[in-house]
Amino acid sequence: MRILVVTGASGGHIFPAQAIIESLRNRQGIEIMLVLPKRSSIKIEGVAVRYIATTPFTLSINLRSVVNVFNFLKACLQSLFLLQEFKPDVIVGFGTIDSVPIVTLAWLARIRILIHEQNVIPGRATRLLINFSDIIALSFPQTQDYLRRGRNRITVTGNPLRSKLKVMSKKEALDFFGFKESYFTILVVGGSQSSHNLNMLFINSAMRLERNLMLQVIHICGSKDYSLLQESYGNFRWQVKLFQFLDQMHYAYSASDLVVSRAGATTIAEIIYFAKPAILVPYPYAYRHQSANARLFQKAGCCLMIEEGRRAEEELTEGILALLNAPEKLHKMHCSFSGFSKTNAAENLVEEVLRLGKN
Repeated sequence: MRILVVTGASGGHIFPAQAIIESLRNRQGIEIMLVLPKRSSIKIEGVAVRYIATTPFTLSINLRSVVNVFNFLKACLQSLFLLQEFKPDVIVGFGTIDSVPIVTLAWLARIRILIHEQNVIPGRATRLLINFSDIIALSFPQTQDYLRRGRNRITVTGNPLRSKLKVMSKKEALDFFGFKESYFTILVVGGSQSSHNLNMLFINSAMRLERNLMLQVIHICGSKDYSLLQESYGNFRWQVKLFQFLDQMHYAYSASDLVVSRAGATTIAEIIYFAKPAILVPYPYAYRHQSANARLFQKAGCCLMIEEGRRAEEELTEGILALLNAPEKLHKMHCSFSGFSKTNAAENLVEEVLRLGKN
């Protein structure tokens, strides 16, 4: 069976695609191809990777828009060649405009199609591709409320996570960072491509806190802010582990008492898996996907939600202080995760894909 997986450039799309590829590779008799936008440089060992020329559309009329349209048409031609070369039995799409050329051409060729939506509110690509898909897989059952079409083709699988993300004992995780068990540990993560605004929000809020608090921080900041934050943290008495990127995120989640992050779909899935109390600061743009994700969490009692704005620094400081010495609140937030399903989403998706391929 030949399965073509197509996804966008961000970690929120690539990580679920990587998770399903890992699960598919455990099965016999399956050949896989991964298709990514040309702006991505991701490679997965042992998997054929191809690149197409798509770029995000903008509504404004300018030279960039013309280039984007040209790239989209070029991607359609590249997608046609890929389908002819690989001859897939099933297409698995993980949203974004990057999936549109291959999925629509596959539909014309009568190839079976599964698309996966990671967020609570489905994106424009998903809303479009519903019309061409045999199965629409969702991370959250609440997403069905936003979809008027294709309800008989919907299945709720969850959001696939990479196999390396395993819950560790807290002591082992703290030892990995050289941290103390008696201190309160905060994990700060801005998503796969980090977030300058979140980085600055946390460091400015941290400056409002007393220097003698028993805190230790793991901060995944990306490459652009690394030098700036390294200098800023030099003035703190807390023990801080600053990373541009951390591949061993299972240690970071397992060590933390509180997560401060954006509310991207993959981050949300990881927080659910590790059942970590969180303060979420959703990215306010991009169709407000993250705000909807965070509100779902907040309603369940798993997190505090802070909107970007003039009072964000003050609210984040107050939120950290409110949880720092309140183990009962943290425990209650931790227990609130029981309302979220923790099924093996990657295996759920694989079963749906194999079922499609056999039909």
